[in-house]
Amino acid sequence: MTENEIATVLVDIFYRIHTTLGPGLFESVYEEVICYELELLEIQYERQPEIPLIYKGHRLPAGFRADLIVENKVIVEIKSVEDLAAVHYKQLQTYLKLTGLKLGLLVNFNSNLIRDGIHRIANKL
Repeated sequence: MTENEIATVLVDIFYRIHTTLGPGLFESVYEEVICYELELLEIQYERQPEIPLIYKGHRLPAGFRADLIVENKVIVEIKSVEDLAAVHYKQLQTYLKLTGLKLGLLVNFNSNLIRDGIHRIANKL
C-alpha cells in the first residue's frame, strides 16, 4: 500500500472509532482501539516504536516514541486534547524528519467532528 492508501484506511478507522466511542477518552484508549482495528484488517503496525536520534553521526538514547507507525510508512500521533498546539504539529514534523518517513497523521479525538481533528503532515511526499 502507498502512504495515501494507508492514510485512507486510517481515516476510516478514526471515523469508526469516533462515531462509536466519541470524544473525551484517554489517548491510550484510542491507541488500543486503532491497533485492534489494524489487526482486524491485517495491517502491519508498530506501537510506541522508539524514534532514533542521530546527531553528528552518533545514535543517542533520546527516548522519543511515536504512537504508531503503520506499514513502515505512516506515523500516527494520537491526541485527546481541548485544542492542538503548534508543538503537536512540530513534534510530528520532527518524527518524520528523524525517521525519513513521508507522511504523518495527527489526530485529535477530542473533536466534535473527527474530520476537524485529523491533520495530514507530509515530508517530501
